[in-house]
Amino acid sequence: MADPKGFLNHGREVAKSRPVEERVRDWNEVYVPGSLLPIISKQASRCMDCGIPFCHNGCPLGNLIPEWNDYAYREDWGAASERLHATNNFPEFTGRLCPAPCESACVLGINQPAVTIKNVEVSIIDKAWETGDVAPQIPERLSGKTVAVVGSGPAGLAAAQQLTRAGHTVAVYERADRVGGLLRYGIPEFKMEKRHINRRIEQMRAEGTRFRTGVEIGRDLKATDLKKRYDAVVLAVGATTARDLPVPGRELKGVYQAMEYLPLANKVQEGDFVAPPITAEGKHVVVIGGGDTGADCVGTAHRQGAASVTQLEIMPRPGEERNANQPWPTFPMLYKVTSAHEEGGERVYSVSTTHFEGDEDGNVQWLHLVEVEFVDGKLTQKPGTERKIPAQLVTLAMGFTGTDRENGLVEQFGLDLDERGNIARDADFQTNVPGVFVAGDAGRGQSLIVWAIAEGRSAARGVDRFLTGASDLPAPIRPTDRALTV
Repeated sequence: MADPKGFLNHGREVAKSRPVEERVRDWNEVYVPGSLLPIISKQASRCMDCGIPFCHNGCPLGNLIPEWNDYAYREDWGAASERLHATNNFPEFTGRLCPAPCESACVLGINQPAVTIKNVEVSIIDKAWETGDVAPQIPERLSGKTVAVVGSGPAGLAAAQQLTRAGHTVAVYERADRVGGLLRYGIPEFKMEKRHINRRIEQMRAEGTRFRTGVEIGRDLKATDLKKRYDAVVLAVGATTARDLPVPGRELKGVYQAMEYLPLANKVQEGDFVAPPITAEGKHVVVIGGGDTGADCVGTAHRQGAASVTQLEIMPRPGEERNANQPWPTFPMLYKVTSAHEEGGERVYSVSTTHFEGDEDGNVQWLHLVEVEFVDGKLTQKPGTERKIPAQLVTLAMGFTGTDRENGLVEQFGLDLDERGNIARDADFQTNVPGVFVAGDAGRGQSLIVWAIAEGRSAARGVDRFLTGASDLPAPIRPTDRALTV
């Protein structure tokens, strides 16, 4: 146990954010560099090393949280990094992007503020990179087997790294021009600077993983040809079909899906554009959708100089305390103020968009909405609450409905889908087509980054068993796992 009285002697402290007026003028991460290290030993000491560590259940990766908390408390950063990497290929991603269901499951959180698990995690990995404790793990021997991984998001990268380290020759195919999937072109720079992806890719290249960018399987290369070239295929193509809003005026200029808007801002940071082709500068911006993607749109619009930002959510405002039907250690739906919300804008709950109104040139100018309420379990419009708000840029951030069906990949492989429209798989993450596996959102549906990495690691074990008859690779989850975090 790190410190038997740590949780009694020290209160919860989290990473300090840079002043709003400073950070909205740049695209750097919002937190003050180096602000965690002076406090992280005390924060790690708050971990009680529980007899039954429910934080393990809260994390799909099965992270050894009490163990690396103890090492962080003792400032044994090398040992902490080893324990962290034992279950997680990319803790610098999860430590910045995960909503931390492990903290919701923390036993201390029953009646006190939970341990800052996420902050401890990111401190360990940042220190490991600084001290050179993160090195390529080159396999001692090669198996002679080849694997294609389609998609370079967290699930694909985790599967590829695990399989490369098992001795297989792995090539990752990515349809975008750079590796990273939504980590690269969906997550704004202010949430995670892309240098974190770049150095992991260099580590993976040094280990032997190969990357093929600008190649879309199903269009540029037929799925059947890919299967002929490789002994196994892992599909980690995500759930990128965005949910649309079929209301009058949807066709107006200025109404975009979030994933049409956000990647362009990231491409500016990559040096591809001087200014984004779609910008919020000087415009009244409306973001439809109250989740993390919506918050990313809010923060991006602030940095582009929007005249105003309004975020709409059809559901009621969540409470700030757990509901009785979301008891500890489940992951509760709580009112959350992200860094983007701290920067300004208005959040409007319990409203539904009825239509958009444009000018004579076909540009959106107004969004018409109405208040809604639950009546007999159904959302119903409240008469007399209709109004309109200015909207010169609208982003739709309402989630995703499944994997991309337009490129022909599903049909060319002949893949079965489950009742939710995801690619079906068995206990080894293998599809109905022998040698073709699926991991991440493509098989699970839209989910968290920790689930994506856990699925990539588990699918890698299934592939390894398929190729060699046995596997020593860990498999943290099964395809049917839901745990207490969903």
